[in-house]
Amino acid sequence: MMRVVVALGGNALLRRGQELSAENQRENIRVAAEQLAAVHASHELIIAHGNGPQVGLLALMDAAYTTVEPYPLDILGAETGGMIGYVIEQELGNIIPPDDHIVTILTQVLVDPDDPAFQNPSKPVGPLYSREQAEKLKREKGWSVAPDGEHFRRVVPSPIPLRIIEIDAIRILVENGIVVICAGGGGIPTAYDENRKLYGVEAVIDKDLASGLLARSLDADMFVMLTDVSHIFTDFGTDQQRAIKAAHPDELEKMTFAPGSMGPKVIGACQFVRDTGKQSAIGRLSNLAEIMAGRAGTLISDQIQGIEYCD
Repeated sequence: MMRVVVALGGNALLRRGQELSAENQRENIRVAAEQLAAVHASHELIIAHGNGPQVGLLALMDAAYTTVEPYPLDILGAETGGMIGYVIEQELGNIIPPDDHIVTILTQVLVDPDDPAFQNPSKPVGPLYSREQAEKLKREKGWSVAPDGEHFRRVVPSPIPLRIIEIDAIRILVENGIVVICAGGGGIPTAYDENRKLYGVEAVIDKDLASGLLARSLDADMFVMLTDVSHIFTDFGTDQQRAIKAAHPDELEKMTFAPGSMGPKVIGACQFVRDTGKQSAIGRLSNLAEIMAGRAGTLISDQIQGIEYCD
């Protein structure tokens, strides 16, 4: 039995361009739960997930209530962690044996308030906008916005995760056979003040970097990141794109990947492999069983010589 951390990407909750309704999210999570249940049947399972569109939606709803100042991102992160965790708990619990336990942990993640990310917002959150919509929101709300394909999204600071505050509690649950959902949306960004008291930080931590920290902190045997593409690709989106079957971290770190999507996944995978000597993998949600068996996705391992491309 292996200890496996699985990070669910956006397509586990919402497909690109799909309406952000509760029904759509539940249906997508139901599909993800079938894949996760198969892993749970043979392994210790820890689940992390994204929350970008959900945080963006709550922020828009929040802005409609003008009596008070908008709620900060750490509060919205906590809200979405509970909301998404609840649906994953329920849908996965409807598949696995009734005596198997699942719990969601609202996870505080420590960051450095002096992290350079606060001077360079880069993490996309919320729905897609046209150029005109994005420019209007930038003027009216003071948001930072950036291109996302043919559209635009809000971008916010994304500091490096340093430590998971609840890691000891998470470890105890995992060691007792409980499926744990944690570090949702990268966790709730927090920092210590001069009196060593925690406070919330206006930022969003990248879920792949936080999930990698989670996997390393739990001494996981495998770290899997699931997204809406089948592999890591070189020259993605061009006629020259090539799917990578397996790679050594040294080779991946020589390449450039999109900072808002595949880039953090590659960084998280390489960090995990270097720090633990274990394996990481990146691939499509629907291929999770095949990824676990080494028959799909991109494997990242220090046992790989160089880089291997798919035929």
